[in-house]
Amino acid sequence: MTAHATLQFEPATLADLPALCALLAQLFAQEHEFSPDHTAQQQGLSHILQHPDIGHILVARQQGQVIAMVSLLFTISTALGGRVALLEDMVVDQTCRGLGIGSQLLTFAIAHARQQAIQRLTLLTDQDNQAGQHLYRKHGFQPSGMQVWRLIL
Repeated sequence: MTAHATLQFEPATLADLPALCALLAQLFAQEHEFSPDHTAQQQGLSHILQHPDIGHILVARQQGQVIAMVSLLFTISTALGGRVALLEDMVVDQTCRGLGIGSQLLTFAIAHARQQAIQRLTLLTDQDNQAGQHLYRKHGFQPSGMQVWRLIL
């Protein structure tokens, strides 16, 4: 992939499932709290793709191949009185990093969220993911005073 290659940004389809699973395997191999599990990732992605009221998966393509993805998962905020989204699974194929593709995909995702009348985007990032945090700050995200707590069921 070269910096000059034409990119397309669009919603993913079920046909993209193998490429999406491969990208999530890369992402979860580098995250502290998650591990790649092809069956789980395929099941989750398939569910989102088949139920667009739950969320949208957006991709960057180069010559028809998926090289990056991001998920927007929808819910309702009682504080804002409307739809908000969790931005998850932001990943660029490791062979294509450092070319600005993630930034372009994030710009597309924010515009897509606005078109969907999303009032707030929230995301989680590893505390030591300085590159990711720099990217998110560049696009207007700010750290929250809220603390993440989880209960795995």
